[in-house]
Amino acid sequence: MTLHPEIAEFLAALPAPPEGPLDPVAMRAADEAHLPPLEERLPLHAVQDVTAKTDAGEVPVRVYTPAEADTYGLLVYFHGGAFFLGSLETHDHVARSLAQETGLRVVSVGYRLAPEAAFPAGLDDCYAAVRWAACEDSGLDWDGATLAVAGDSSGGTFAAAVAARAHDDGFDRITHQILYYPSLDLDFDADRYPSLRENATGYGLETAGLKPFNAFYLDSGADPADPLVSPIKRTDLSGLPPALVVTAEHDPLRDEGELYGERLRAAGVAATVSRYPGAGHGFVQHFSWIPEYHRVFGETRDFLNRR
Repeated sequence: MTLHPEIAEFLAALPAPPEGPLDPVAMRAADEAHLPPLEERLPLHAVQDVTAKTDAGEVPVRVYTPAEADTYGLLVYFHGGAFFLGSLETHDHVARSLAQETGLRVVSVGYRLAPEAAFPAGLDDCYAAVRWAACEDSGLDWDGATLAVAGDSSGGTFAAAVAARAHDDGFDRITHQILYYPSLDLDFDADRYPSLRENATGYGLETAGLKPFNAFYLDSGADPADPLVSPIKRTDLSGLPPALVVTAEHDPLRDEGELYGERLRAAGVAATVSRYPGAGHGFVQHFSWIPEYHRVFGETRDFLNRR
C-alpha cells in the first residue's frame, strides 16, 4: 500500500530541513510552538502535574485520570523524540487518548534528555517512575493488577529496556509492554534490515537521518551493543511481559520491531505484532486523528484486556 494520501500531502508541504548541525534547543522550541491550547485538548476527569520522588531523583510526571475510581490500573508512558526531543507537552494528546480509550490512569514521564543528561539518565528516570507508580506513597491508587509500560519510537526503546531491567531486578509487577514503532537496534547499518533500504527516503523519517538524530544519545555514553540501549541485542527474552509491537509499513525501523516480536514469541512471551498499512514512523503522535490510525488506541485497550 502506498503512503496514506493525507500523510503524503503533509510531508510534501514540509520545508526543507535547515543545513548544518542539529540544534536541540531550537528543535525543541519548534516542536512546542504550535501545540493546541488547553481548552481544545481531549477532556478527561483530571490531568495533574506531579513530581515523582524516586531513587533517580525528582522526576516530573503528568497523571491522566479518565474517570473517578477507588483504584486504578496504571499505564506508564514514555514519549518519543530520538532521546533529545519530545516532552510532556508534545505528547499530551497521545497520553490523553490512551487514558480515554484504555480506561487506565496514565502516567506520562518527563525524563531527562540528551545531550544535557548523559546516558543512562533518561532510562533511569523512566525505570524509577515505574517503580514509584507502583508504590503506595505515590498516591496513584494502583489496583495491584495492571501495570503497563508504553512508548513510541525512542520511548518504545525505553519501554522495552525498562521491562527487561525490571525482570533482571526481580521487579515482577509490570504486566504489559506496548511498543509503538520502537527503535530497538541503534546500530544503523543499512544492510541489517530490508526496511532501512525500502523506506530509506520519502516517508518522513529517513534512514540517513537516523545516525545524526540519535548522535546526541549515543555520544552521551549509550553503547549500541548494550541491550539496554538496543533491546533487540538482549540474548534471553524469556520471562518478559506480554508485548504489543506496533509497526508502520513505511518506516525504516519496521523490520527491527517485527523481528523483536518474533524473538519474543520464540522465547515464550505472548507477543502481538501489528503493522499499520500506509503509515510512516510517528503516526501515533502525528496522525492518530486519521480514523484508521486512531484505532491503535482501541487495539491497545484490547491488548491490555486480554487474559
